[in-house]
Amino acid sequence: MKIAIVILNWNGQKLLQQFLPSVVEFSTTQADIYIADNASTDDSIKYVQEYFPSVKIIKNTTNGGYAKGYNDALKNLDTDIYCLLNSDVEVTKNWLNPIIDVFKKNKNTAIIQPKLLDFKDKTKFEYAGAGGGYVDLYGYPYCRGRVFNNLETDKGQFNDTTDIFWASGACLFIRSKIYHQLGGFDEDYFAHQEEIDLCWRVQNNNYSIKYVGASTVYHVGGATLQETNPHKTFLNFRNSLLNVVKNIPKKWFLFVVFSRLILDGIAGLKFLIELRPIHTFAIIKAHFSFYRNFLKFLKKRKKLKKKLDYNKHTSVVWQYFVLGRKRFKELK
Repeated sequence: MKIAIVILNWNGQKLLQQFLPSVVEFSTTQADIYIADNASTDDSIKYVQEYFPSVKIIKNTTNGGYAKGYNDALKNLDTDIYCLLNSDVEVTKNWLNPIIDVFKKNKNTAIIQPKLLDFKDKTKFEYAGAGGGYVDLYGYPYCRGRVFNNLETDKGQFNDTTDIFWASGACLFIRSKIYHQLGGFDEDYFAHQEEIDLCWRVQNNNYSIKYVGASTVYHVGGATLQETNPHKTFLNFRNSLLNVVKNIPKKWFLFVVFSRLILDGIAGLKFLIELRPIHTFAIIKAHFSFYRNFLKFLKKRKKLKKKLDYNKHTSVVWQYFVLGRKRFKELK
């Protein structure tokens, strides 16, 4: 089973200096390592060529963000499995073995995510993926070990292997044939939540997505766009709405879309009360961008399969903000 670890980079020399050594140390016997460079203007590539000559370089001509960056980089890679790895991730000894085992034993599994812990506090789960991702009734993403902004301590509660709804783009393994069969990432997302869209489409095509807790990586998070950056707020709110329009089953479509617009408005008011008006404006901007893209995404929707059963989804928004259920095991 051939594996290509592909690290997307844009002006990330400092991150590569810090995190590439662990990837090289713990991966080279089982995988080829690539840096997919999104037209960096720093010395990232020069640094890799000088200090890690075994790492291959793919040069993208533009910075197309996460989605286009990976689509361009993966066009001509001959391998069985892609590992899409952020440049701010530290991997651990034997991290690949449990992933490879699950792929070999489960032919229908298209995507796998390892356990994602916080590099800054290695006892905690990390926001971007934690113990595997889900979406609630309204399309809001949450994780085992991370419900909205509440992060759990890792006590071994998610050391299992289980089916999940989405895998984090910070460290996502996918069979190359399925990636290309589904057309890769949707480049209209630019960055943030395009992996949720891909995972949704994967399941609608009858493949499964798994979390493998026996494999652990540590993620800094927010290294490219920090949590306080309003552009991140814009992308997350807009792209989450686009996910709903593109993928949600027909019977839920109108209810969820209108509910989301109202709930996003409430989130905007919350930011105002917290004296963070720049994020309120980011949500307003996200909604206008959503309206501009609405018909385009309706056309995309018509071309996609909608097989996934959505009836089991509950409102995590209600449980978290109204009922005070902050931990994954408390959700019903």
